[in-house]
Amino acid sequence: MKIAVKNLQNGTVGEVELPEAVFAYPYKEHLIHLAVEAYRASQRSGTHKAKGRGEVSGAGKKLWKQKGTGRARMGSLRSPLWRKGGIVHGPVPRSYDKSLSVQEKKNALKSALSKKLAEQQILVIDNLELGNHKAKDLALVLSGLGAGPKALLVDSQENYNLTLASRNNPSLKMVDALGVNVYDVVDRTFVVLSQTALSRLVEVLAR
Repeated sequence: MKIAVKNLQNGTVGEVELPEAVFAYPYKEHLIHLAVEAYRASQRSGTHKAKGRGEVSGAGKKLWKQKGTGRARMGSLRSPLWRKGGIVHGPVPRSYDKSLSVQEKKNALKSALSKKLAEQQILVIDNLELGNHKAKDLALVLSGLGAGPKALLVDSQENYNLTLASRNNPSLKMVDALGVNVYDVVDRTFVVLSQTALSRLVEVLAR
């Protein structure tokens, strides 16, 4: 299985072999769904907190005697029944992480990438080094490559011009080859990889 390697001027400069174990993996929608759910759940901070009756301010003294007043019995000012009292079963800090094995994550990513390749939405570029860090120039390059309207750019984080040019454009996202995840792949229309990034990604997924 081969794919054309292009330059930034959209000219074909060669071909690269793609392993079928990665890019011919069967499409598993449910597995991709689980991986996306796990990714989104991991983005939740889980730091919300409400005070219980043992945490709100106020004395613990019994407000009035149990019997003889004609009023309902009441033991504490911090009771949830009172204004400014504690919250019953309120939210507490927690982790929303969902368990997914390493192999399941790899298989979900291979499935997503295989679908992108089948739909001709993967572009391999020989070199993603830009002459400057202008977002407008990067948008023109991607437009010439036919990679729009949303694209995931995959290259080394040391490519500073690409990082700077893409970070202010909400339709673009730049990640390192080892930071590619299923959510980013399915969220973007095109996946644009440098030849070096493709080699690193394949090396990890083919294990």
